[in-house]
Amino acid sequence: MPASVRVLEGVAIPEPPTRPGEIDAVVLRMAETVFGCRNARLVWVSGTNAEGQLRRHQWPTTPLTQEEARLIDAALARRASVAGGVVGNGWVRMAHSLDYARAVFLADWPEACALPGGTPAGLVDFLTLLSARMRAEIELVAAHNATGRIGKAAQLQTALYSIADLASSELDMREMLRRTHAVVAGLMYAENFLIALHEPERDTVRFVYDADENGTNGFTVGEEVPAARLRNSLTLAVIRSGLPAMGPSHQLREQFGLEPAGEFGPGSADWLGVPMVSEGVVRGALVVQSYNRRGRYTEADRAQLGFVAQHILIALQRKQVQMELEHRVEDRTRALTEEVLERQRGEKLQSALYSIADLASSDLDMAEMLRRIHLVVAELMYARNLIIALYDIERETLRVIYHADEKDPGIIDTGVDIPEAQMRDTMTLGVIRSGRAVMGPPVQVVRQLGIPEGVYFGAIAEDVLGVPMVSEGTVRGAVLVQSYDAAERYGEEDRALLAYVAQHILTALDRKQAQAELENRVTDRTRELAKVVGALREQIGERERAEQQLMHETMHDSLTGLPNRSFLYEALERAIARMQRNPDHRFAVLFLDLDRFKVVNDSVGHLAGDEMLKQAGARLAGCVRPFDVVARLGGDEFAVLLEDVNLPEEACHVAQRAIESLSEPMHISGKELFTSASVGIALGHSRYRRAEELLRDADVAMYRAKAHGRQRFEIFDERLHREALQLLELENDLRRAIQRYEFEPHFQPIVRLSDLHVVGYEALLRWRHPQRGLVPPGEFLEVAEENGSVEQIDWQLFERACREIGLLGEDSGYVTLNVSPRHFRSPTLAEQMLDLFDTYQLSHDRIRLEVTEGALLDNPEQVRVTLEALRNSGIVAALDDFGTGYSSLSYLHRFPLHSIKIDRSFVSALQRGERGGSAAVVRAVLAMARTLGMDVIAEGVETDEQRDYLLEMGCELGQGFLFSRARPASEWAAQLRH
Repeated sequence: MPASVRVLEGVAIPEPPTRPGEIDAVVLRMAETVFGCRNARLVWVSGTNAEGQLRRHQWPTTPLTQEEARLIDAALARRASVAGGVVGNGWVRMAHSLDYARAVFLADWPEACALPGGTPAGLVDFLTLLSARMRAEIELVAAHNATGRIGKAAQLQTALYSIADLASSELDMREMLRRTHAVVAGLMYAENFLIALHEPERDTVRFVYDADENGTNGFTVGEEVPAARLRNSLTLAVIRSGLPAMGPSHQLREQFGLEPAGEFGPGSADWLGVPMVSEGVVRGALVVQSYNRRGRYTEADRAQLGFVAQHILIALQRKQVQMELEHRVEDRTRALTEEVLERQRGEKLQSALYSIADLASSDLDMAEMLRRIHLVVAELMYARNLIIALYDIERETLRVIYHADEKDPGIIDTGVDIPEAQMRDTMTLGVIRSGRAVMGPPVQVVRQLGIPEGVYFGAIAEDVLGVPMVSEGTVRGAVLVQSYDAAERYGEEDRALLAYVAQHILTALDRKQAQAELENRVTDRTRELAKVVGALREQIGERERAEQQLMHETMHDSLTGLPNRSFLYEALERAIARMQRNPDHRFAVLFLDLDRFKVVNDSVGHLAGDEMLKQAGARLAGCVRPFDVVARLGGDEFAVLLEDVNLPEEACHVAQRAIESLSEPMHISGKELFTSASVGIALGHSRYRRAEELLRDADVAMYRAKAHGRQRFEIFDERLHREALQLLELENDLRRAIQRYEFEPHFQPIVRLSDLHVVGYEALLRWRHPQRGLVPPGEFLEVAEENGSVEQIDWQLFERACREIGLLGEDSGYVTLNVSPRHFRSPTLAEQMLDLFDTYQLSHDRIRLEVTEGALLDNPEQVRVTLEALRNSGIVAALDDFGTGYSSLSYLHRFPLHSIKIDRSFVSALQRGERGGSAAVVRAVLAMARTLGMDVIAEGVETDEQRDYLLEMGCELGQGFLFSRARPASEWAAQLRH
């Protein structure tokens, strides 16, 4: 239940929203008569007011005492009957809560009624009926109040819509504000209505609307008044404070610290003003006032006026923007109209100048051209009478080239040179001599030109305009127009226009003259050119032949005369495009090179090699059809494009013919030379998009043919395609593995065979692939050797092995590192290795290197220098996989080798009792090593029988699965801890 409002004695009770009916009085009298109570009254609650307080009503309306108010609150809170203190003479005041209604029946009862069981008979039924009656009464009052609020909200909404419609209407400002006043008057008492706008930047106030029953307020509507002049105004006080003000004007003046009313009208009985705010800035104020005490304003009026004020401000701003926009549109329209007229004049002038230029370049004769120019000028200005004259300064003559006159049409002969002396007193010659424009009546013009008065040539005109024609500072002539009509006078615009046109006429004349001279020169030049044309045709023919020869050389091999790589690429692109258009089209590409061609070059010389290439190209051309393409790609590589191949067998037949043809002996420089060819075939397929893809696959097939024994052919198929993709994927994985440091060393122990004591470890390469797991080197090392990444892999292995040697224990002996032959190509290998070992502070006697026989043979001198430098620093080397290569004894004493490792293939084949075979090789190696003072390590020991047999033969060291597989350093470290 909301908090009750106590009504104390002496405080006026607000009248109920509906006047209690006569039934209320009848019910109370009946209660007093039937039940014997006295001073009965009803109190009920019909909701809350705007401030959130309970709206309480009572009948009779006499004020409640404090005791009565307390009893009523207690009965409402408990929803039960509550007894108060003794009133006197045996009477008790009791409050009965009425069920289902927020109402209380209050009366004085005899004391016996307050005791248990003392309730008068029938009172409960009476209170129940009264409760139902009061609930209906309260619901009726609540509905009446809600209807009133909805009506007021609808009335306010309608007023706001009306104000918005007025803002967007076509009414002028005064009429719009008058109608806005009428809308506000429909909401509240607003006979006296004022709207003032404030300009913060200038601190001025402008009263845009004023309606007052007492007349003026001391200012003019529309006048912008400095705020300092209004310092005693309540309106300015509301604007300055930004807060609404309501009440009698004299009280508000006291609150704002203003002087009594004076120049701004009389005081009012009630005054209400609200600020108009936009974007946090006070833009003005809205004021209503009443000179009659009955017209008082309420808080509801203040709230409504504040809400309406903002919409009126929006309407005023919108109307002001609309008016400013209309003014700008009017100004812009006038400017655009003038601009359009000026543009039209400019376009007309431009069109005239274009016409003059077109006439100058036309095929018209001079007389017709000038006549039409006259017509163009006449469209721009009054020019019925026009004269155009040219002056020859060298011969001092004047020639009139055009003359048109209404009164004297034949007074001057055109096209005739007239001596200057005969024309000295004419205005035409005067304009030329002065070099300036003249304009006005003839009397005035001759005075300006210094011509004797009274001397005229022809009829006297009313007005004259003449301008000189000047080129590069020299007066070349003059243009004059004259009027015989007093109504036609020339102005400054005509003078500027004629001067502008005169220059274009002079340009047109010069162009016409230049055109005539050019035509003469063209005629002469044409005759000269006719003589040259024959010679040029011969030169063109020679150039075309040279271009054809150059094109042939560009697209053909200079040695064999066959098409070259560029020619073949274009032919392949056409074949691929043809297959895309027609899937039934078939073609094939053969890629071949000559076997052992390098041996021929090195043995008999390059001239013989070139001759072999020529004969090979001729033989290949003889194996194909005329429309097939045989191309030399470079070196000893050739390619053949076979068009319209229906079956793969046809390509195979051509490849076999080529192999057989090239296997025949070639007679070169008195010698009989032999060669052969390996051929790869790629069949046209829809997956190919570029020529490079076809040649790549044919090249892959050719290398497969070489791997299978040479002098044969292979067809590129899906298996080769998969292998190529796998190779590409493996190369990509290797590059990513190098970036991610996925390579790691696994250490396999080297033991003394007699007692299995570990004397050292070999660091073996492993690749920890994120998907495939641990990958042995046999699956990727060959690819790494071919693409050159083996060196990066080895250095990663070396660095990590050096970092993990300490995990093997202090008594683990030495660790051998396998060094690829590619490393020995670098002369700084020894320095790099020593820097690496020193970085990890490793003793040099703990590191040994393993090299293969291939490394010793590839670059023997560089290998010897590197191994000696390492030997001098305490790092010894072992020869790995001895017996699998050349196994020559000649190089063993040349290199500083410490030990030899017998390859696992010999160890795995050992058998007791055999006289030859692997046992003989092992004995020979052991004997040789003892002679050279080298250690011998047997690799791949897997059984006890092999170990025992090696011991019998005198081999002391070995490694293999019998003793342990290669394991990470962390596992060896864990084993040491246990």
